[in-house]
Amino acid sequence: MTNLNQKKLLIIAADGFQQEEFFEPLEYMRNQGATVHVASMKKEPIKADSEEQREYTPELTFAEINVADYEGLIIPGGLKNPDTLRQQDDAVQLVRDFAEQGKTIGAICHGPWLLIEADLIQGRELTSFPSLKTDIRNAGGRWTDGETVTDNGFVTSRKPSDIPAFNRKLVEEINEGRHERTFSREFKRAA
Repeated sequence: MTNLNQKKLLIIAADGFQQEEFFEPLEYMRNQGATVHVASMKKEPIKADSEEQREYTPELTFAEINVADYEGLIIPGGLKNPDTLRQQDDAVQLVRDFAEQGKTIGAICHGPWLLIEADLIQGRELTSFPSLKTDIRNAGGRWTDGETVTDNGFVTSRKPSDIPAFNRKLVEEINEGRHERTFSREFKRAA
């Protein structure tokens, strides 16, 4: 497997992230040689939705991110985390900016809610936790029940047991480099 030396990745999260979907990709990508930063609304500890409520203190806020500095974006699941993020204009715009610049974007479980909110899935194939199937179809995407689904640099997975395949596919897509994309509509810039 090709490593990620000299690559920078970003994870965006808020309280209520799914613990394995946050920490396993974070640790895996760092073990592959990547520099991984975590961003949130504030630089205050965010908590997992697990019983032990493992915490992480983000290094950056969304406003501090320069997308050009990163090769990829990871959006972990959980219910509360992506639901909170999709209501944050700066988080949604950040996802759009990663997409517009052809960066790899990985989303697992309920993470694709953010892709839906950013108007990125029209005509794309992806997977998610099964309860998002209708949301994805209503947004013009094609939902597939697969361990990992890749569509031009978008990598999606369903649940924690898919994480090993998700991590491997993310590394592969990041190492492919920029992904040329076309979008079905113009994005509205957040004010």
